[in-house]
Amino acid sequence: MEVEREHSEEPLQTMMEEDEPEAIRVAKEPPKIHRLDQSVVNRIAAGEVIQRPVSAVKELVENSLDAHSTSINVVVKDGGLKLIQVSDDGHGIRYEDLPILCERHTTSKLSNFEDLQSIKSMGFRGEALASMTYVGHVTVTTITAGQLHGYRVSYRDGVMEHEPKACAAVKGTQIMIENLFYNMTARRKTLQNSADDYPKIVDLLSRFAIHHSNVNFSCRKHGATRADVHTVATSSRLDAIRTVYGVSVARCLMKIEAADDDISSSVFEMDGFISNSNYIAKKTTMVLFINDRLVECSALKRAMEIVYAATLPKASKPFIYMSIVLPSEHVDVNIHPTKREVSLLNQEGIIEKIQSALESKLRNSNEERIFQEQCPKLSGSRSSVRQRRNPKETADLTSIQELVSEIESNSHSGLQDIIKYCSYIGMADDIFALLQHNTHLYLVNVVNLSKELMYQQVLCRFAHFNAIQISNPVPLKELIMLALKEEDLDQQCDENDDLKEKIAEMNMELLKQKTEMLNEYFSLSIDLDGNLSRLPVVLDQYTPDMDRVPEFVLCLGNDIDWENEKGCFQGISAALGNFYALHPPTLPNPSGDNLQFYKKRRSSRNPEVQGNCSSLVDDDVIEEEIDHELLAEAENAWAQREWSIQHVLFPALRLFFKPPTSMATDGTFVQVASLEKLYKIFERC
Repeated sequence: MEVEREHSEEPLQTMMEEDEPEAIRVAKEPPKIHRLDQSVVNRIAAGEVIQRPVSAVKELVENSLDAHSTSINVVVKDGGLKLIQVSDDGHGIRYEDLPILCERHTTSKLSNFEDLQSIKSMGFRGEALASMTYVGHVTVTTITAGQLHGYRVSYRDGVMEHEPKACAAVKGTQIMIENLFYNMTARRKTLQNSADDYPKIVDLLSRFAIHHSNVNFSCRKHGATRADVHTVATSSRLDAIRTVYGVSVARCLMKIEAADDDISSSVFEMDGFISNSNYIAKKTTMVLFINDRLVECSALKRAMEIVYAATLPKASKPFIYMSIVLPSEHVDVNIHPTKREVSLLNQEGIIEKIQSALESKLRNSNEERIFQEQCPKLSGSRSSVRQRRNPKETADLTSIQELVSEIESNSHSGLQDIIKYCSYIGMADDIFALLQHNTHLYLVNVVNLSKELMYQQVLCRFAHFNAIQISNPVPLKELIMLALKEEDLDQQCDENDDLKEKIAEMNMELLKQKTEMLNEYFSLSIDLDGNLSRLPVVLDQYTPDMDRVPEFVLCLGNDIDWENEKGCFQGISAALGNFYALHPPTLPNPSGDNLQFYKKRRSSRNPEVQGNCSSLVDDDVIEEEIDHELLAEAENAWAQREWSIQHVLFPALRLFFKPPTSMATDGTFVQVASLEKLYKIFERC
C-alpha cells in the first residue's frame, strides 16, 4: 500500500510544478551581474572623494602646498556650490601634462605602490581633480617658470572640453570649480538646506595657516573686499595662532613637547601648544598634523579630553595644536577616501606617551587664575577670588598620619573599582546619580560621596592648601547669627535674640583664639577684628557654595573637640568636607511641582467694577505669575551643580577617592539592575 502511495504522489507533484506560473520561476533565478558603465563608476567614486565643498577646498589647498606655494588664496560663493577658486604661486603645471591632468589615477607624486611607504606629499592617488570634473565644471589656468604666457583649459568628466588656450597668467596655478554637484540633485539639495559650508572652509584654512606658518593664506567670500582669513608668513607658530584665533587664545597657551626613540615601542616627535586653566570654551578645538598632513584622530582627542577633565575640570574643553612626526614607513595614509584619517604603527603607545606628557605639563604649570565668586548673601555683593598655588607635601603630624592610614585600611576595593571604571549616565533625582559599571547599573548618593571625598582631600592637603582670598572679609559674628536664625524654627520670636548674641560672641572669641592654628594647617584666616578673610581650596577648580559659610562657621564653633589633637583635626576636616560637599542648592529644583514655589500672587481690580467705590474686596482678581529672576537664579544653580558633578566630582573621585567599607551597606551605593539577571528573566519568558 505504501509503495502505491508513493507512486500516486509523484504525478501530483509533477503536475503542481507544471502548473507553477512562469513569473515565479523567473523570480527565483539569481540576479545577473553586469559591469557598470564607466561614467557611473566615476560619479560614484567622485561622491566619496568630494563629499561637500570643504572637501574640494582641502584637496586643492593640499595640491598647492605640494607645489611649494608661498601664497594661497581661496574665493568661495554660496558656500562653494556656485564657485570655488583656489589660486597659488607654486611651480605650475606643464603644458604637456594638461591633457591627462584630470584623468583618474594620474599623478606626479608616486610611480609604484611601494612609494606609499615613504610618501611625503599630501596627494598621491590622482583622484581629486578627476572627481571634481564628474560633479562640477572645472577650469584650470596655469603657467610654469620661464613661460611667456599661461594656458587655460576646461574639463568635464575627466577629459578636456577643448585644447588649452594661451592666456595671460601670473605665476602658479588657479583652479576654478563652478556649479558643484550640479548633476547630483539629492546631494545639492541636502547641502543647500543644511548650514552654509563657508564656516567649515574658514576653519579649514585657519588650521592650515597655523601649521604652514611660512605660507600666506587668505579666504574670502566672492565679492567681499575683506578676507575672513588673512595670514602673513611668519617664523613663529604662536604668532600664527595669535593672528588666526586671536590674542585671547594665544595668551592662554603653553608649549608642549614629547618624543620617543624606542624602536620596540614607538618612534615619534611631538610639539605643539595646549591651553591652560584660563582658557574656557564650549567645545574642544584640536588641530592635529601628522607628518604635515591635516588629519583627525578620535582616540588621541578623547585621551586629551580625559586628562583635561581630570586635571582642569572647569577648562575641560581645551585648545590643542599638535604636530607629530613619525618615520614615513610607520604611517599608513591610504585608509580613508578623503585622507582625513591615517593609521599609525604602535598608535596606543604613542597616545599613552603623549597623554602622560600632557598630564605632567598641566599638573606642573604654575599658572594662577582670577575669577569671580559669589560671597555669602550677607554681603550681597560679588568678590574677587584668587587661587594661589602652593607646593604639595605630606604633613608629618602623627595624628594626621593615623587618620590617613585609617582611610587606606578601611577602603573598599570593590567600590573603588566601580568608581574608577564607571560611566556617568546622569542625575536620577536631586541626590542620586546613575552609573554604569560593566553590566550593572548603580544609584549613588553624590552628597555622601562628595562629603567623604572632600574630607579625604583635606587630610591629604593638610598644612599645604591653596587659598581663596575673600576681597570683602565677612564678620564671624554676623555669620553665626545667620546660622542660628536659620536653625530657629520660630522666626517671629525675639525672646532668644539675646541668647543668640551671646552664643555668637562666644564662638567668635573662640575662633579668634584658634586663628594661628586654623591659618597654618587649614588656610582659614580670621583677622584681628573677627572677620573671615580666606578659605582653603580643597579641590582644584572647584569653589564651594558660599551660602553655606554661616553653617560651616557655626559648626567650627560648636562641634569641634579643641582639646584632643586627633579629634580636633578630624572634626575640622569633616566640617570642611560637609561645607565643600555638593549639596542640593538652597532654592528648590525648578521642575515638576516645585515650579509653584516660583509663582507670586498679586491682586488686580476687576475692570467691570473698577469705577464702583463701594465694590467689595471679593471683586479683586488674584493672579499668579512666575518670578522669572528667581527662577533663572535657581535654574543656573542647579545646572551648575549638575555640571560640577559630572565634570569635577567624578573625575576627582576616579583619581583620589578611597570609598570606606560602610558605603557598601549604608545606601550610598545601590545596585538597581544587572544585565545577567535580566537575561535570565528573558530566558524564563
